[in-house]
Amino acid sequence: MDEVKFDFENGDEKQGYMKMIFSFHKAMLKHGFSLVYEGEITHQITKAFTSLAENNMERLSEDTSVKKKVFHVMVECLQNLTKHSEDVSLSDTPYAGNGVFIVGKLKGVYHVITGNPVMKENIDGLKAMLDKINSLDKESLKELYKQQIKGGELSEKGGAGLGLIDIARKTGEKLEYHFEELDEERSFFMLKTTIVNTQAE
Repeated sequence: MDEVKFDFENGDEKQGYMKMIFSFHKAMLKHGFSLVYEGEITHQITKAFTSLAENNMERLSEDTSVKKKVFHVMVECLQNLTKHSEDVSLSDTPYAGNGVFIVGKLKGVYHVITGNPVMKENIDGLKAMLDKINSLDKESLKELYKQQIKGGELSEKGGAGLGLIDIARKTGEKLEYHFEELDEERSFFMLKTTIVNTQAE
């Protein structure tokens, strides 16, 4: 696909660009997105995101337990983004090292969504790990977490196992995921984590 360039001297293209921004804004409101970022994930970015989310939850007077869960999931997801992107960060692909990070709240439920490029050779291991995590109950996740700490039957390169197990344990929710092909060697991995305020149920 040819690169699209926006010439702000051209009225039609400028109008189309502005409409695209407005459509994106409406989509954010519709899905309750309060924080959206695309780019390189660094330690400074992580600190900024967690601070913004914390301030927003303070403003909304969220329960302490919810704030702790959202904060924990954000940190784990951002760390996983960094780990997943390591394999493609040295390549010349335009996707290398870039991640998508989204935090939203819809109908009282928080969602943390991440997206990043991964090498196709790692997808099978990542799927197997996620499916295994989703098949386990709370006690089984606790045991798997202990096993991983002791030596690990899940590959860290396959998907930062400990972090994802911990997210499932802390939230009590299934991890939703999807892969979209980028090119012959890479796919874009999307992960959605849900945080429910159980005290409000």
